[in-house]
Amino acid sequence: MVSGNLFHCRRHSWPPEEYISRATLQLFDLDDSAPPEHAWRRRLNSHANILKEFSVTFREAIKMARLGIRLWSYIREEASHGRKAPIDPFTRESCKPSASQGVPLGGMGSGSISRGFRGEFRQWQIIPDFYISGRVKQTLRVSFGSGPARRIRAFPKALIQRRYDGNGISSWGWNLSGQHSTYHALFPRAWTIYDGEPDPDLKREQSSDSSFVYTLVNTGRERAKVSLLFTWANSIGGVSHLSGDHVNEPFVGEDGVSGVLLHHKTAKGNPPVTFAVAACETQNVNVTVLPTFGLSEGSFRTAKDMWSTMVEDGQFDRENFVVGPSTPSSAGKAICAAVSASAWVEPHGKCTIAFGLAWSSPKVKFTKGSSYHRRYTKFYGTSEGAALNLVHDALKNYRRWEEDIDKWQAPILKDERLPEWYKFTLFNELYFLAAAGTVWIDSPLPDEKMRSYPRTATQVEMEKVTISEGAGDFQGGTAGPYSALPGPNDSDGSEEEDALNSLPNTPFLDQHNCEDDVGRFLYLEGVEYIMWCTYDVHFYASFALLLLFPKIELSIQRDFAKAVLSEDGRKVKFLADGSSGIRKVRGAVPHDLGTHDPWHEMNAYNIHDTSRWKDLNPKFVLQVYRDFSATGDLAFGVDVWPSVRAAMEYMEQFDRDEDGLIENDGFPDQTYDAWTVHGVSAYCGCLWLAALQAAAAMAVQLGDQDFAEWCKATFIRAKKAFEEKLWNGSYFNYDSGTSSNSKSIQADQLAGQWYTASSGLPPLFEDCKIRSTLQKIYDFNVMKVRGGRMGAVNGMHPDGRVDETCMQSREIWTGVTYGVAATMILAGMEEQAFVTALGIFTAGWSEEGYGYWFQTPEGWTIDGHFRSLIYMRPLSIWGMQYALSLPRAIMDAPRINIMDRINAAPVTMRIPRNERGIRRVTPETGCCQKSSLLTYLLFFSFVII
Repeated sequence: MVSGNLFHCRRHSWPPEEYISRATLQLFDLDDSAPPEHAWRRRLNSHANILKEFSVTFREAIKMARLGIRLWSYIREEASHGRKAPIDPFTRESCKPSASQGVPLGGMGSGSISRGFRGEFRQWQIIPDFYISGRVKQTLRVSFGSGPARRIRAFPKALIQRRYDGNGISSWGWNLSGQHSTYHALFPRAWTIYDGEPDPDLKREQSSDSSFVYTLVNTGRERAKVSLLFTWANSIGGVSHLSGDHVNEPFVGEDGVSGVLLHHKTAKGNPPVTFAVAACETQNVNVTVLPTFGLSEGSFRTAKDMWSTMVEDGQFDRENFVVGPSTPSSAGKAICAAVSASAWVEPHGKCTIAFGLAWSSPKVKFTKGSSYHRRYTKFYGTSEGAALNLVHDALKNYRRWEEDIDKWQAPILKDERLPEWYKFTLFNELYFLAAAGTVWIDSPLPDEKMRSYPRTATQVEMEKVTISEGAGDFQGGTAGPYSALPGPNDSDGSEEEDALNSLPNTPFLDQHNCEDDVGRFLYLEGVEYIMWCTYDVHFYASFALLLLFPKIELSIQRDFAKAVLSEDGRKVKFLADGSSGIRKVRGAVPHDLGTHDPWHEMNAYNIHDTSRWKDLNPKFVLQVYRDFSATGDLAFGVDVWPSVRAAMEYMEQFDRDEDGLIENDGFPDQTYDAWTVHGVSAYCGCLWLAALQAAAAMAVQLGDQDFAEWCKATFIRAKKAFEEKLWNGSYFNYDSGTSSNSKSIQADQLAGQWYTASSGLPPLFEDCKIRSTLQKIYDFNVMKVRGGRMGAVNGMHPDGRVDETCMQSREIWTGVTYGVAATMILAGMEEQAFVTALGIFTAGWSEEGYGYWFQTPEGWTIDGHFRSLIYMRPLSIWGMQYALSLPRAIMDAPRINIMDRINAAPVTMRIPRNERGIRRVTPETGCCQKSSLLTYLLFFSFVII
């Protein structure tokens, strides 16, 4: 898909020699831990400006006033029950966000700690839906001495380009200038080069990913004694920071790994957390610890005392290893620990010192009481002491992990056709999978006995699907009852008294019988929108999971497939208009998997009634088909097929004039939930056309000929109506209504075509219409906003004015821009695609931009003011990579219009149903021909360590 000469953006290059002196680079030439050629770079003394948040206009405020009042009331009601509302625009963190973020620490499903590019630790996300913003005084410090033992020149200094005052730590040498020190980021790793700071004879290189590896280079003529110090506060921020009862405990582990365990008692009944801070002792490296010191003057040993000891001695007393656990801390007092590593570095020699940080919180507990064991407990056990084994493995295996990361990233980094900014931004956008909040549990089977609130089961029988190919039979499920809901390990009960119709007993999610079970995975929409696996946004972000973690992606789709066939009859008030409805309607794809009790209490979003949204069901069908076609997982297709049918059947009610095309209902009934749509819309209509084609292709593969014929007949009518109502000669109008913005150019109008092309299906429209539409978007939505240096604005009037109908129409959505660029690549418009995506990099990641690196927001205004930092949708940059490297099964698929393979049915045909609303699929033997478009192999399975 990529021509060899299309990338003209090489002016956006950041060679290391522009940030690091050539002499220093030569010192690291033979060191495999040196920063990579392609990376995001900053000097440590770079200014970190305060980020500017968007504001609504007076007209928008008036329109949303009633919604705001209802939302405020709902937030207060949730707070009275000790819960945080999933959307709360009224509460702001005391620490304003700034352009200072760097690569976060942590892993998928285990929590994260973000770190600034200048060295400070910033945000904490270890407890689900509990995000602490601000700085806890955790840091790496250093005390240097150089010269002969009798004549030491000391350079005690903190390796952070920031000053902290008070609490005894003002003496810690907060005067690193950072002028000659640089930060280099390529997720999941980061490097910091301290070039002659603080000691002019020493060069230090740090590689960070939870293992902090220092390569020390002595350029002087004398042997140098170097002491490095890692301090850590027993805290996760928030209420429990000073609540007391925290304990520190020194340890001596295997293979020279020694340090301190910090046992933290969390607040509000959340599971405890244990940190392990350690260093690896070698023949040349001596490790000592100070298990406990305080930040207040009344402490037995203060932070000032600790620093004085390091300045004078360069190490602590070896006897500290045998002092045992500390006395539990008192309320109002913080306790910290320090690990020191000392070594001699010969003249013109090198030395490596490795520190490790790990934490263990085996149970994850949600606000309404459900708790589960995290995925890593499958390998490390459920003891809180697993932190010791985790930090040991990190320190002993980091070299091998780095080699694996290099092998994973090399094909993209070495691709000369790709611009440099794209290479490192592609990887760095993956920060979201660590920083935003993820839960990964090891719970393939439910244990409903552990739930105490009443559940009224409404069982929906699933028909077993049997298909065959040649002589082999594929069984779609197993006999016997099974619920796909992950079972909590324990529960504190629930206040809910209304009837809850449980998810149906179905066999198709029984991953316990599947060799490649990966448990259950959740990730938040963002740190401001606290909803798990928000599906209309996952539509964009899911390309990253499909390319890198395909089994996790299929697991999420199975969870939503299960949810489609469920119903939750509890009453919910919808805040946009004050109406009421039920939480979850059978046949409707949920907006999300919940907030305070995911999997069991879906649709935490309650602004609108999402059972009336027009994009969720088509997006489900499109994602399932794309995943099915990309992985070639026939069992997955069989398992979820009943849900695909149910989702399509559900949408038929929105075709009110029976032209085959769904209509919007005059409110924001799609992912743009502030942007009203009237009649037929380009966005939802295109998604529906694509879903009809995808469902038809899947039906052919699974032998459901009747349904395939219905899809074809409906598609023929719907496409005709769509083009008649919306095509204006150069693009598709926003909608078929008569409002002032009905003829607006929507950047996202070809989202359905994006998925169609990504799945190897024929285009929805003539190529000339697709290219004309994309060119219009490029010329207007992209290039007419700051010369293309901002991304694609969502709405643009045909006269070149930004559509200011609502806040979302005038915003530039980062993830949508990446999606538009991916669509352009698939349409053969690579040059326009990379100019479009370059706008997001320029505004968000470059030094001349607004400072949104490692916190990419949902969107920004044309003035660069953000909305919703650290957001899921920008992961869609991996949709561009997917378009550039389509799976071979899709690339090699026969270019045959799937609709031509289906006998046309009468236009009056309705979906055949059985008495339960689920079509029984009984394919004939041999229905799956080897020439099918969908017999694919698993194409990609990368693992990020």
